[in-house]
Amino acid sequence: MASEMFLKYGCNPNQKPSRVYVENGDLPIEVLNGKPGYINLLDAFNGWQLVNEIKRATRLCAATSFKHVSPAGAAVGLPLSDTLKKIYFVDDLEELSPMACAYARARGADRMSSYGDFIALSDTCDVPTAKMIQREVSDGIIAPGYTDEALEILKSKRKGTYNIIKIDPDYKPDPIEKKQVFGITFEQGRNELVIDDNMFNNIVTNNTDIPYDKKRDLAIAMITLKYTQSNSVCYVKDGQAIGIGAGQQSRIHCTRLAGNKADIWWLRQSPQVLNLKFVDGIRRPDRDNAIDVYISDEYMDVLADGAWQNIFKEKPPVFTKEEQQAWLAANTDVCLGSDAFFPFGDNIERAHKSGVSYIAEPGGSIRDDNVIETCNKYNIAMAFTGIRLFHH
Repeated sequence: MASEMFLKYGCNPNQKPSRVYVENGDLPIEVLNGKPGYINLLDAFNGWQLVNEIKRATRLCAATSFKHVSPAGAAVGLPLSDTLKKIYFVDDLEELSPMACAYARARGADRMSSYGDFIALSDTCDVPTAKMIQREVSDGIIAPGYTDEALEILKSKRKGTYNIIKIDPDYKPDPIEKKQVFGITFEQGRNELVIDDNMFNNIVTNNTDIPYDKKRDLAIAMITLKYTQSNSVCYVKDGQAIGIGAGQQSRIHCTRLAGNKADIWWLRQSPQVLNLKFVDGIRRPDRDNAIDVYISDEYMDVLADGAWQNIFKEKPPVFTKEEQQAWLAANTDVCLGSDAFFPFGDNIERAHKSGVSYIAEPGGSIRDDNVIETCNKYNIAMAFTGIRLFHH
């Protein structure tokens, strides 16, 4: 261990010199392979905190897929249905451990955003997880440990340059954190807020029933938000984030962005998408992009003559708006978390369109009555947490 590590450059190649260091003691990480950069380490440290807290809250192993200092996905290691195995493209893998299931969920929620991700795992990386990571485009991984075989599999990625970091799970940072902007030092107490079931006891709607598994999903949403650039909103279903909206100036835009991602996740499970027949040898990113375009308003980009032949073995029918709306209507019991209060009921209206039945948000808006009234209109159960979770 050492107290500092020099980096090739900072956020951009022109930003030199660059290093990470601790003022006292040693860095809590060991680089087992590769040469991680500035942004890699930002993603690694934020991602590690996220999965560590989700595991503590749910008692399940957790994984996250980070991109540009916000999670693209986060999940716990619940078993995968046959449909999820198919849409996450892991149905050909013989063994799926709980850790592998967690990463399949985290990577698969928003595959477009997860391309080139930095991975964080709450537990030791095993062989099934390493085999899954081996075939994805990824910049690196941080975990508390690796089995010998898993480590060798990961070392083979990117011609031997894949970034592999081992972190000390017992590391405790100082309670005061600092950062510099424009040569000026900012200082604040770390956000040590513990998120658990007790956060969702203040239910302010007519519907006061939030079952245990939904409290678990709300906890996953709020912990994910704790490490997502604000403003941020997170949709969660069955132990995984299905739509994360990060860094929006307007909360309704954030709710729409995350809701659109949740809708895409659900549409990918429709028969129209599951029955797509891709040409042999298509690259994984090209396949993911084709699915994304197929269910968008630009579907003719992949269905036009001269285009579809490069993607599909046979031309698929148009997935009409009416068919999409009918399929989306079947998505229910989604949980939604917000890092700050909803100022107006329009956020609830948009959330309802993506199947949201449970909400957690701080409360405190002068229009709380309008927000609660809109929840009551749709029989949504909403808890006020009283806690804001901005992250910058």
